[in-house]
Amino acid sequence: MDHNKQTDAAAAGPVTGIIVHHPRVEARAAYESWLLEIREACRQFPGYLSTDVVRPACEDDGYTVIIRFAGVEQLKAWIESDVRREFMQRIEPALEKGDRYVIRTGLDFWFAQPATVTPPKRHKQFLLTLSAIFPLTIVVPWVLGPLLRLLDGPGGFVLGKLIVATAIVFLMVFAIMPHYTRLVAKWLYR
Repeated sequence: MDHNKQTDAAAAGPVTGIIVHHPRVEARAAYESWLLEIREACRQFPGYLSTDVVRPACEDDGYTVIIRFAGVEQLKAWIESDVRREFMQRIEPALEKGDRYVIRTGLDFWFAQPATVTPPKRHKQFLLTLSAIFPLTIVVPWVLGPLLRLLDGPGGFVLGKLIVATAIVFLMVFAIMPHYTRLVAKWLYR
């Protein structure tokens, strides 16, 4: 098995595992069934948040499976579990290139893909990020307006900007980008 691991043990908060598999053409139906079974097994592990599958756009592409857990240790517990190992032993003969994965924490999961997947073009990253941040620069100050008006003086101005920036970054990292990149994955990675 070819494993490409990248972790940040000190990272807190949700963590993403990106797994790429290239099932043989004749084994794709079996792989799809296997995906349903392993997804259900993964859900039983502590800290599990979600699983998304980006199916191949053409025959040469692989499946990209994106799993999210509440923390690095919980994701590593799943990745290194006997349960997953048994699932991998069952499907390994059907895979052309084995089991490859990376673990991403923090901001890098927005655009990170394993080396076998073409990274998104910079202009797409720019457009995606701008389209997510711009509305937040309008909505967040408007929603926080009553609180911000309570802050007086130059220190209050800086504190207000810090509060707005913190809210925007929090929303981007934990609420918007994980779902948004999944929604536009076919366009982003094409």
